Amino acid sequence: MDRLEYKIKTFGCKVNTYDTGLLQERLKKDGFASSETPQVHILNTCAVTQEATREAIRAVRKIKLKNPNITVVVTGCAAQVDTDQFANLSGADLVVANSHKGDIENLIRQHLNGELTQKVFQSNIFRKEDLEAGGGIEERHTRTFLKIQDGCNSFCTYCIIPFARGKSRSIPVQDLVDRVQELSWNGASEVVLTGVHIGDYEDKDKKLEDLIETILTKTKIPRVRLSSLEPIEISDRLLDIYADSRMCPHFHMSIQSANTKVLADMRRKYTAEDVARSLTRIAKIPDVFVGMDVITGFPGETNAEFKDTYDRLSSLPWTRIHVFPYSERPGTKAIRIENPVPPRERKLRSEKLRNLSSERYAQAALDQVGKVKSVLVLKNQMGLSRDYWPVDLSGNLPIANGSCAEIQVKITGYDYSIKSRMDGYLKGIALDALG
Repeated sequence: MDRLEYKIKTFGCKVNTYDTGLLQERLKKDGFASSETPQVHILNTCAVTQEATREAIRAVRKIKLKNPNITVVVTGCAAQVDTDQFANLSGADLVVANSHKGDIENLIRQHLNGELTQKVFQSNIFRKEDLEAGGGIEERHTRTFLKIQDGCNSFCTYCIIPFARGKSRSIPVQDLVDRVQELSWNGASEVVLTGVHIGDYEDKDKKLEDLIETILTKTKIPRVRLSSLEPIEISDRLLDIYADSRMCPHFHMSIQSANTKVLADMRRKYTAEDVARSLTRIAKIPDVFVGMDVITGFPGETNAEFKDTYDRLSSLPWTRIHVFPYSERPGTKAIRIENPVPPRERKLRSEKLRNLSSERYAQAALDQVGKVKSVLVLKNQMGLSRDYWPVDLSGNLPIANGSCAEIQVKITGYDYSIKSRMDGYLKGIALDALG
C-alpha cells in the first residue's frame, strides 16, 4: 500500500475534534502518515455560522496559494450544508460531506489514482444512521474527546447543525464503556463526553445519567467531563453524580438567552426561570466552574429584553460567558424573523455582556490564588484543573513537557495580560515531581 502524507486542520466544536481523532486513526490504518509537508491537506470544517464557512474558504485559498500541487480535501459540516460553495471553489479538489465522511480515506486514494469522475460526495444527512464510533484522541493531544451522540432534533431557529449532522442518534452504553476503558489503558487521564446534543443521549431505556454512572463504575478513567447541556437537562440525579470526585466540577450551559420571549423565538424548550433555577442548583457543587453560551441581538430582541437577560445573569452564579453576536445563517428560520437588530447594536450588547463576564471571571480567578488543584499537564507547559481553570506551569514543571499526567499545583497568581486566552489564566507551582 502506497504511503501518503497528510495534514488535518480542524475547525469548530469538540465533536469535530473527536471526528479529527477518528480520521487520523483510520488514515493511519490505511497507510497514511501525518506530516507538516503533506501531499493531502484535509479541512474538517464548521458551519455554525456563515463566517465559519468563509473561514474554511479562505483556508483553502491560502493552502493552494502556498502550494498549488497539494490536494485539498474539504469535509465536515460546511461541506454538508454549503456544498455548492466548495464545489465551485477551484482550490478545493475533493468535497466529502458528513454523509460520506466514513469513506474519506478510500475517496482520497481513488481521487489521487484518477479513478473518480466527480468532485463532490454529498447526500441526505437525515438518512445517515452510523456515528463512526471508535475515535476520541487527536494526535499529540493529552485529553480525550469521546463522541457519545451526534445530530439534533431541536431545530432551533438560528441553527443549521441538524442539516449538517442529521437526526439525533447515540452510541450504545457498552460500546462507550469499552472505548473509555481502552483509552484509560492507553494512558488517557480525562475523557470529555461530547456530542451535538448530549442531553438527548439515549440507548434503549438508558439516558445520559445511566451512561455516566456506568463509566464511573466499570472504568478507571481518572477524570470525566461533560460538554454542553441545557437548563432543563440538569436533573437531581445528574447533580448527585458529581459527588464522585472523578467528575470534573465544570458545566458548560447552552442557554443562549435569559429572556423567555427571546428563548421562545429561538425555539428553545425552556424559560428564563429554568435558566435561573439550573444555575442556582449547579452552584451548590463545591468549586464548580460554569461557562455559558449567550447570543446577543437575536432578531426581534428589544432593548428591554436584552436588559432582562443582562440583569438576570448579573444576579445569578456562574463563572464565564461565551458571547456571540447573532449572525445571519442562510437556511435557518431566524433570518425571516422581523425587526432584525442592527449589527452595531448587536456588537454593543456583546461588549456589555463580555465586560460583565470578564469582571466575574477575573474575580473568580483571584479567588483561586492560594488553593491547591489537581492539574492535568497538557503541552507547552500548560495544564487544566479539574474545575476547568487553565494553569501556566512555565518554569515549574517537574516532568517532561507534553507528558500526560495529573499533578498537584499550588495557584500563585492570575495573569490576565496574556492575549492567547481572552480572559487570561492562572499561574501555579507544581508540588510533586513525577518520574
